[in-house]
Amino acid sequence: MFMFDMILIFFSFIVLVLCVLVGVAFLTLLERKVLGYIQIRKGPNKVGFMGILQPFSDAMKLFSKEQTFPFMSNFNIYYVSPSFNLLISLLLWISMPFLSGFLSFNLSLLFFLSVSSLGVYTIMMAGWSSNSSYSLLGSLRSVAQTISYEVSLSLILMSFIYLIMGFNMLDFFKFQEYVWFIFLCFPLCLMWVISSLAETNRTPFDFAEGESELVSGFNVEYSSGGFAMIFMAEYASILFMSMVCVLLFIGGDLNSFMFFIKLVFMAFMFIWIRGTLPRFRYDKLMYLAWKSFLPCSLNYLVLFLNLKLTIYIFLL
Repeated sequence: MFMFDMILIFFSFIVLVLCVLVGVAFLTLLERKVLGYIQIRKGPNKVGFMGILQPFSDAMKLFSKEQTFPFMSNFNIYYVSPSFNLLISLLLWISMPFLSGFLSFNLSLLFFLSVSSLGVYTIMMAGWSSNSSYSLLGSLRSVAQTISYEVSLSLILMSFIYLIMGFNMLDFFKFQEYVWFIFLCFPLCLMWVISSLAETNRTPFDFAEGESELVSGFNVEYSSGGFAMIFMAEYASILFMSMVCVLLFIGGDLNSFMFFIKLVFMAFMFIWIRGTLPRFRYDKLMYLAWKSFLPCSLNYLVLFLNLKLTIYIFLL
């Protein structure tokens, strides 16, 4: 029986990974289409009907191109880093609650925080192992930014944890049956979305790939398959953060089709922000994390802690 369960979980994970990868493919198409229309052009519209097969064409092109290796690079780490980056962003999806049972474990929020922190190491190794000044600077920027915003992400998440008194993502679905958390903690939800943008290195926080001064950041020496894997990892993280946003404060009703509509809307928001906002200044990015988000999320944390203590005292 145990062996049968393990096989079932393995196949469920394979199906989940395939669905995520297909989702990533069409998210790239959506981004190119939306950015095209924002910039008053068409975007990809030749391959297949209205460019619907463009992501598969790009994947075939990228993975069939010759892999280049910088002569002075630390070859093993350089080669392995993109694979680990993609693996970590796919591992994050294990914490997604499935009503079928899959791996909806009770500490899924802690798993999410632990695994998302590991992504920093792959970016750092990718930048350092290329042995290029541009990629090293890009990875250092990215690591500093990600670590800074992980602090505020954790504190915001702790406020939600105090509200529901549990670490299981499924609990958010139960607690938002009558009112969504976005109405109860609107500033926290805005801070979470902005921190998610910084965590996934998206505009207006894409300093890791500042084209004007760093050429392309930590992935400047990567081409073909390595570049494609870094690219896929970024978009898998965007989809996952969109899913977490929906679960945390827009209801997260896994039974309904609306859950996926909300997820697509949150992913669209990431793209819309990219097409609209200019890049932030780096010192202002750090100022926002340490002098705005950190005090605000700490105050909310103390507020919710006191609220829970007051409720418990009254109940006793």
